[in-house]
Amino acid sequence: MWRSLASNMITMLVLGLFMLGGLILWGKTQFTAAGPLDAAICLRVERGSNMARVSRKLEAEGAVSNAAIFRVGADYSEKAGQLKAGSFLVEPGISMEGIVDQITQGGASTCGTEVVYRVGVTRVMAQVRELDPSTNRFVKKAEFNLLLDEAPEEYTSVTAQGDTRYRIAMAEGVTSWQVVETLKSLDMLEGTVAEIPPEGMLSPDSYDIVPGMVRGDLLAKMQERQKLLIAAAWEGRAPGLPLESPEELLILASIIEKETGVSEERRQVSSVFINRLNRGMRLQTDPTVIYGITEGKRILGRGLRRSELRAATPWNTYVIQGLPITPIANPGAASLEAAAHPDTTEYVFFVADGTGGHAFATTLEEHNRNVAVWRQIEAQRAQPSDD
Repeated sequence: MWRSLASNMITMLVLGLFMLGGLILWGKTQFTAAGPLDAAICLRVERGSNMARVSRKLEAEGAVSNAAIFRVGADYSEKAGQLKAGSFLVEPGISMEGIVDQITQGGASTCGTEVVYRVGVTRVMAQVRELDPSTNRFVKKAEFNLLLDEAPEEYTSVTAQGDTRYRIAMAEGVTSWQVVETLKSLDMLEGTVAEIPPEGMLSPDSYDIVPGMVRGDLLAKMQERQKLLIAAAWEGRAPGLPLESPEELLILASIIEKETGVSEERRQVSSVFINRLNRGMRLQTDPTVIYGITEGKRILGRGLRRSELRAATPWNTYVIQGLPITPIANPGAASLEAAAHPDTTEYVFFVADGTGGHAFATTLEEHNRNVAVWRQIEAQRAQPSDD
């Protein structure tokens, strides 16, 4: 009898172990297999949350088939205690294992709300936008002038959230003073700026920022990136350019940047200035005159006066020979490349053509005709509308 009972117990134990092993194998398969999610979602993990809450949220969203298996898998992989706060883009079909990896690795949020500070030539805009997981595109929620307008509620509410991402997008052609003034206006940043970085030495680009970042460190990053771009453009420059140093190439690039916003004609504009330098002609470019008046610390906001075109400043290329003494803005990589690789042309003149681009000319007579056409366009635009 005892032998029979012991045999039955052993049989039941073996069967139990077998079933347990099968259950574990099934659970592991469920944990690593493709998940049931058929459309991307943005999973927000609050500070102080835990795997139990997250697993229930994922199950409710249809991202995991079983919250308990998700929790057990996180425990088994020893990642349950590594949960990070943030917003995470959960892709369709991702496994439970993949989600655990996402929410425990940390780093920048991959979805949710983003605030972008756009430093433009004439204004600084703050934009609140949110990623739509279904399209993987951002939807604008609010936008305002950072330096002039009162911040809307959409902005103040998201800046109070711990998982909001921040970015500063610096446009080509802005001045170093404009960048510094923008950074000074952002309360989330720390540290003072002892002096404005040299004009032209901040690389126009997009930079991730986080609360507590030091302003000087961010400016140093911008300068380091610009140094690399300048060095690369100078190293690969076309032979025979009338430029004696990387600094002169930077100055020319800044003038090109301010003269045209049409990417296709940057090298043509560059060729005009290179041809003028080679012929000993003055550059005669209005943006340099404007910089001599403002030194990059304000927007002129009006046309140039004849007296200003004749005024002697170190930047007025109607008066001085050659390049001005410093850059007049921060040029982007495309303008640096245009300065290093101008088109081969005979152009020595250009004027606006009314389409956003320019009409180029090789002779003064041809240029004067182009100017006459532009004056007609200006006159027509100045006439009041019948509406």
